[in-house]
Amino acid sequence: MQAKLSTRPSVRRCAVSGALGLALLGAGLPAAAADDAPSALSRFYDQRIRWSACADREAPRDLQCGKVTVPLDYARPKGRTLDVALARYRATGDRRGSVLLNFGGPGGSGVTELAAGGKDFLHLTNAYDVVSFDPRGVGRSSPVSCGPATTEISDATSGDEEIKDPKGALEQLRHAAAECAKHSGPVLPHIGTVDAAKDMDVMRAALGDKHLNYLGFSYGTRLGSVYAAEFPGKVGRVVLDGVDTLTEPLAEQGLAGARGQQRALENFLDWCVEDIACPFGTDARQARTEALRLVGALDEDPVPTDFGEPFTGQDLVGAIGQGLYSRQLWPSLERAVGQLIEDGDTRGLQSFVSGGGTFPLRAGGAGLTDQEDVPLDNLPAALMAINCADDPDRPSAAQLTRSLSPLRARYEAASPVFGRYRLTQVLMCYGRPRGTDYVREDVKDLDTAKMLLVGTRGDPATPYSWTEETAKRLGRPAVVLDNKGDGHTGYASSKCVHRKVDDFLLYGALPPDGSSCGPEESGQASG
Repeated sequence: MQAKLSTRPSVRRCAVSGALGLALLGAGLPAAAADDAPSALSRFYDQRIRWSACADREAPRDLQCGKVTVPLDYARPKGRTLDVALARYRATGDRRGSVLLNFGGPGGSGVTELAAGGKDFLHLTNAYDVVSFDPRGVGRSSPVSCGPATTEISDATSGDEEIKDPKGALEQLRHAAAECAKHSGPVLPHIGTVDAAKDMDVMRAALGDKHLNYLGFSYGTRLGSVYAAEFPGKVGRVVLDGVDTLTEPLAEQGLAGARGQQRALENFLDWCVEDIACPFGTDARQARTEALRLVGALDEDPVPTDFGEPFTGQDLVGAIGQGLYSRQLWPSLERAVGQLIEDGDTRGLQSFVSGGGTFPLRAGGAGLTDQEDVPLDNLPAALMAINCADDPDRPSAAQLTRSLSPLRARYEAASPVFGRYRLTQVLMCYGRPRGTDYVREDVKDLDTAKMLLVGTRGDPATPYSWTEETAKRLGRPAVVLDNKGDGHTGYASSKCVHRKVDDFLLYGALPPDGSSCGPEESGQASG
């Protein structure tokens, strides 16, 4: 699970209207027998990827792009299909296959992430083709959108109205859910993690691998766990870093996230007050009070911005939440808050909310959505769609109305700063179809090869308790590495974690279950 992504202000300004022309194709792959797939799916498993240079001039020269074709609905494999976008760095050493990366989200483009941050994984090309992908509904793989309803969702969940007028807020969300369905098209009912895991097995076969080697971060750990449950005999060297919950309902996930972010904020403030330039002062207790006061002041009197949308306290909370993901970001976060307090300049903080720009990548061939046609609300729209598809709970309007006030008290007790911001997570699936119970009920007691689970004690998004819970749930295959550091995930922030993960992926050497990496070994690589 990733910290809740804000739909304001940047995404609200850029919501795309008009129905999407999804890349849904008719059946057209040559039929052939496949040793590792049901006969109805053999034509998908027998395909081979045609790699070519990524068309964009700014793409890394050695990055290649491609695609695989998968069924829209695995229950109807002779029906419509869709294409999934891929990118890879080719192996330079003795190739032992591919390693598939998922960077989290849900809703993040793996192709874009690999292009932007691939240098952090190039050492793995000593043994592997390093591959990532845009999951169905994401990026260039039939992207979902809510169109103008993005603004409606934000309005219904960004203030106090969900408490003062819950019926009105829920009605807005019901209407928005219908708009999301209209703007997303046929892929929306088939966008959850179970379908994405099945797509990964098609990718594995198309890459020519007998077993899936995989490195998944945050939400990617949920995807990896579901894959292992679906295809236990195909699990190769699998690493799950920043381990997501498989069992907790959205309300409990939000509470855990609020607690984790509050701990991370306090760690940040303890660090900040050691610097005389800290915008919250030089006393840790006073800094906590000042942070809460600043949020309240901005909610009461937002700051004007160059984009027309005022910058509110909840926008500040969203920016701080993103800045807490990596300890390396703390100096930038400190400066951005200082610019806000001293000059009313929100640009530094807004860069945390927007996540900065990325360049487009295009691969030849029909079926993939052109980068310029990917809706700018795709990330939050996909995050909501996938999380809701994986969650079977759909409280009624009456149940939600009764529970919101006591829930708000619990959330604000968990985090005076992040509680209100995270409470909106409880409402996001209202008006959408009930999701699958497969993740919650069936992903357990696995019989697979050993898998390495990395949990970080100071993780603001996926608390360490989830690593312990998921390891217990997965059973015998789970090997836990305890990272006693800060930040979301461990591979990029801890040299010790990085080394142990690489030893497993490259050489098959697993650390003992329950071993740890100390905070003194934390590095400064980007997250």
